Amino acid sequence: MTRIRRARPEDASRLAALSGELGYPMTAEDAVGRLADLEARGDHALMVAEDNGRVAGWIQVSLPRIFETPTSAEIAGLVVDAAERGKGLGRALVAAASGWAAERGCVAVRVRTNVIRERAHAFYVREGFLEVKTQKVLEKKLLPKE
Repeated sequence: MTRIRRARPEDASRLAALSGELGYPMTAEDAVGRLADLEARGDHALMVAEDNGRVAGWIQVSLPRIFETPTSAEIAGLVVDAAERGKGLGRALVAAASGWAAERGCVAVRVRTNVIRERAHAFYVREGFLEVKTQKVLEKKLLPKE
């Protein structure tokens, strides 16, 4: 049986392993710290799909503050264990994130996905997302404060 719930510190090792499947390796210790940071903010949520008592996927949803657009949520990450895909866990996680966003007055949920993730694109289209823009993501590294 699948259950969607908020992530907890004791989920750290599974959260880290799943993040690695998504292509963003981290340690369980990293996961604990990042989860604590997210939970300290009311504008972020990390939810897990628990299948038969085991964390099989997670989704992060947030409320970015963008001046030029109405209040919308953004899926910052979604991953389902490769062995568990196709069972509806991703759909359940997106539904939970959408509900969280609706409770906060959002008019839309957005997701940004790498151009090489064609399976992810097809998944989101099946879930009712429409492609509204193509963009490049640029990053500038910041030096640590001394």
